This record gives sequence, C-alpha cells and structure tokens, in this order.
Amino acid sequence: MKVEERLLKYVSYWTTSDESCSDIPSSEREFTLAKTLKQELETLGLTNILLTDHCYVYAKLPATPGMENCKSIGFIAHMDTAPDFSGKDVKPQIIPDYDGNDVLLKGSGAYLKISDFPTLKTLKGRTLITTDGTTLLGADDKAGVSEIMTAVEQIITEKIPHGDIWIGFTPDEEVGSGADLFDLDYFKAKFAY
Repeated sequence: MKVEERLLKYVSYWTTSDESCSDIPSSEREFTLAKTLKQELETLGLTNILLTDHCYVYAKLPATPGMENCKSIGFIAHMDTAPDFSGKDVKPQIIPDYDGNDVLLKGSGAYLKISDFPTLKTLKGRTLITTDGTTLLGADDKAGVSEIMTAVEQIITEKIPHGDIWIGFTPDEEVGSGADLFDLDYFKAKFAY
C-alpha cells in the first residue's frame, strides 16, 4: 500500500486525545486505530506484536539471516490527534499537481495562504493532502505512522537486509502522557527515531 493511501485510511479514525482525562489512553477511541495497526502488523508477519491495555502497540521485524548481531533500531510515532480542534469525520482534500498558490479549504472557506506558509510555494507540482478546514487532518502523527508502516512493508517486500527493527505506536502524545507507560523493557531497540 502506498504511503498516501495509508495516511488517508488512518486519518479516517477518530483518535483525538482528551486533555481532561488522566487515564492512558485518555480516550477509548484511540484503540480503534491501535487494533487496525496490530492487525496490519500481524498480516505483514512481524513478531512480538503486543497491544497493551493502555493502547501501546509494539512489534518487531526480526533481523534477516546474517544480520542478527547488528544493533537494533526502533521507529515510534503517536496515534492520537490534538484536542484543540475536531478530529472526527475528517474530510481530506487531495490536490494533485499543486499550482503553488493559496489553498482553499473547501469545507470552511478558509485559505492556507502563501503569506502565512511561504514554504507552500516550494511544493508546486506535488500532490498535497490537506484538511477541508472543518477538522484537523490528523497528519500529526498519522503521517509518521503511515511512513513507518510503509517502510516496514517495503523492507519486507524488497528483502532489504536489516537487524532487528522495533515498532512502537503510542497514545496520548498530544496531551503530554504518550511516553509515560512506554515499555523500554519490551521495546528492545538500541536506538529509536
């Protein structure tokens, strides 16, 4: 699956964290995406897959033969979205061959203006995926989740040699508690990104 297809799938999940709740996860709805990711990791054939009662997802892509002594690396992203604006019923806009001008967010009538976001101009000719302006897009950090899942799939498909690769997806980063219950005894990466 292409990374943009994964992003569009993942942003459809309502995973807004709840800043008024001190539980982890702060909202039960975060489990919907976590369960999907667990299933996808199983389908890809990873091992050590775990979805905890606190909505942390862990998995390992075991080292390829001959690479078992390499230092293990990890990739981590969070599944929740910020409670500052609605993350429910996201309607992404896909803008192929972006023209380099202000971007109309069709749902709200607002614009992403070049004057406010000058780096937009550098994206001319690319495909943009934005919110329609009525909700958050959720790219923070479902884009990271999408990139990690796509990279793992590519490593497997292309048979790229590697040491152990650990994957970690966390809840509640947006309310400051995403790392609180991250299990470093289980997640055995020497380095993580």
